[in-house]
Amino acid sequence: MTPSEAVADPRPRGLVRSARRRLRLARLLAGRRWRQSLQFRAIAVSLSLTALAFFVTGSFLSHQIADRLFSERLDQVLASATADFGQVQASFDASDASDRDELQALVSSTLGSLSVDGAETERWILLPMDYRSGQTLLPTQSQSPWMTSSTVPSALQERLAEEDGVYWQPASVRMTEDGDEAPVIIVGTVVELYQNSRYGLYLVYDFSEPQRTLDAMHAVLLLSVVVLLLLVGAIVWYVTREVVRPVSITARVAEQLADGDLGVRLPVSGSHEVARLARSFNRMADSLQEQITQLEQLSSMQQTFVSDVSHELRTPLTTVRMAAEVLFNAREDFDPVNRRSAELLYHQVDRFDSLLADLLEISRFDAGAARLEVANVELFSVVHDVLDSTAPLIVSSGSTVRVRSRFSRCTVQGDQRRIERILRNLVVNALEHGEGRPIDIVLGASEAAVAVAVRDHGIGMTPEDAARVFNRFWRADPARARTTGGTGLGLAIATEDTRLHGGRLDVWGAPGEGACFRLTLPRTRARRLGPEEGSPLELPPDALAHPETAEVTRTGTLTLTPGAPAEPPTDDEEVRP
Repeated sequence: MTPSEAVADPRPRGLVRSARRRLRLARLLAGRRWRQSLQFRAIAVSLSLTALAFFVTGSFLSHQIADRLFSERLDQVLASATADFGQVQASFDASDASDRDELQALVSSTLGSLSVDGAETERWILLPMDYRSGQTLLPTQSQSPWMTSSTVPSALQERLAEEDGVYWQPASVRMTEDGDEAPVIIVGTVVELYQNSRYGLYLVYDFSEPQRTLDAMHAVLLLSVVVLLLLVGAIVWYVTREVVRPVSITARVAEQLADGDLGVRLPVSGSHEVARLARSFNRMADSLQEQITQLEQLSSMQQTFVSDVSHELRTPLTTVRMAAEVLFNAREDFDPVNRRSAELLYHQVDRFDSLLADLLEISRFDAGAARLEVANVELFSVVHDVLDSTAPLIVSSGSTVRVRSRFSRCTVQGDQRRIERILRNLVVNALEHGEGRPIDIVLGASEAAVAVAVRDHGIGMTPEDAARVFNRFWRADPARARTTGGTGLGLAIATEDTRLHGGRLDVWGAPGEGACFRLTLPRTRARRLGPEEGSPLELPPDALAHPETAEVTRTGTLTLTPGAPAEPPTDDEEVRP
């Protein structure tokens, strides 16, 4: 491989990216494990705190041991060096050597005996105090030829040049010609050789043995820390396992209970705290199962009763309605009192028939028998059908209904009859509470969903009312009479129809500012809207931001503008905005 190919080789860069991906994956897995596992968190915290405690203790012990070893060795070295310095100076003082050769022999014999007799002394160096001037009796002398004046730290040499005494300084030097540098202590003092010729005598003491002892103790401490961490981790794992496992089992059983498996129970063994918790949990589950079973039986009985009564009332109601129609058609021949009674009977029977139909529909929802007849539905066409059917009510209410949208066509997969019933309930509710003010119907769409919002500007509602508006037979003001003769089940049925489509029905209201109901449906039948999924329209929507496409005036006339929707699509057309 050429140098240019080696430079261009992408493998090292790929290895770095792979290592980074593995590290990022490991961090993600550790973070997920930290959030989801109480046992993992307990072990991690215990090991971290134990490691910190071991580190602090080990650092303190290491410092104390190193200080003790160094202090004892230094005291021995200084005592030996002081004795050797006195012996050397005494030998120099007793000698009558005068020429260079005799002085050389004296230095070699005197300092050579130190390396033999003193077991602590490893090397020596003799430096003239004014060696830089070149006017010395003897040049630099040393036991090892590779040890020169540069071996001795300059700070120690300057200290001896300024004042007499015994001084020392740590350093790192090579004790053999080809060896590695070793930790040493260099002890120096000033000696007089001949006629007040001052020389610096430096003794080099090897501290490798204390360093090896300290390294061995560090290795033992490190091994002890690793073993202790493993033992602590195993102990913490076992203890937390014994504590967390019952909690995990309890959480799993609670999830099964929440999913509807009322027969699951916790295993109980012993008489400790966890066993008492399991017994209490099982008693609670038994009580919940009993109460839920009772409620299901009562609900089933209620649904059966409503369904049976509704079906049984069909026949007598049909007979009563036929009689009411006969009386209503012949009311012109009655006196005013009987005429009014015939009219009241006819309208109340009609309302009773609507109430009975709604009760039957609610019973289908409760029994889970409601089904969708799915087809492509054009929402503009549905809105226009709703406005046509409610035109008399629009005229009598005095409101102006305006249809607004940025689109000229909006298609969704669903049950047209149920969608039309939802919108009719919303429009009728807006007309009833709109107090003759304008009502806006706004349509919006996105790639995933469509929305229809019905906004009135009437009496409005409080947040407490908005939270209960979809309850069955609920009325914001019980003393307020219904102007349209509703059954009180319209919004409840609209909610069930919306749920069948996998959509969402939201409400907004403010006292004196009106109310707004927003229907949001998925574009396709296979999709269902999540609780946090957004809607194509805000709540309440800004109706002025949407161009007007159709308007029903107070006279009930439907007016289409050039932006009106196209004809409804066939069933095989693609669903799109």
